[in-house]
Amino acid sequence: MKHLIAPSLLSADFANLQKACEMLNKSQADWFHLDVMDGMFVPNITFGMPVIKAIKKHTTKPLDVHLMIEQPERYIKAFKESGADILTVHYEACTHLHRTLQSIKNEGMLTGVALNPHTSIELLEPVLEHIDVVCVMSVNPGFGGQSFIEGTYRKVAKLKDLITRYNLKTKIEIDGGVTTENAKALLEVGADVLVSGSFIFKSKNPTQTIKELKEIK
Repeated sequence: MKHLIAPSLLSADFANLQKACEMLNKSQADWFHLDVMDGMFVPNITFGMPVIKAIKKHTTKPLDVHLMIEQPERYIKAFKESGADILTVHYEACTHLHRTLQSIKNEGMLTGVALNPHTSIELLEPVLEHIDVVCVMSVNPGFGGQSFIEGTYRKVAKLKDLITRYNLKTKIEIDGGVTTENAKALLEVGADVLVSGSFIFKSKNPTQTIKELKEIK
């Protein structure tokens, strides 16, 4: 299957979100990636349900909502009602991960689990069959525009081996510092979904940049 591109709206112009959504609708982007931060789990605050609801009105593609928040299980239903199609929680923020994944699935969303750079992929093995998307953080979560962590390649390769061993369809998503310079290498070790924020939105032609990321083989 062809890899997917999920531009992160964290790097868009917040005063012109509708315009950004319309651009992405017309582009070769596959998902809209939305980073929700609470100022507790990560040292930054972004946006919540009202902004996601507003974005949903202007999108024609799935909303990939990444919760960088403490106790995400409190808000699963609320994010579903706001328009999330894929809901990703952090392994590090969930005391009862299996129960949280069940709750996400019961609301009719795809399940996602994100791993911080220091978190081993082996920790997901007991619940991997219940995860639709594993989001491998290739930067420390909290801010856009950070440099890519080179150890990500090894981590993705190990995760791909684990998914293959169990004959699962779990997608591997890479979030942080993704560019046309490292995208090919990420795809070669097993990535399925590339999240890119500042690289896309700060480029001279975001639509063309998305096209270039999409067409990498």
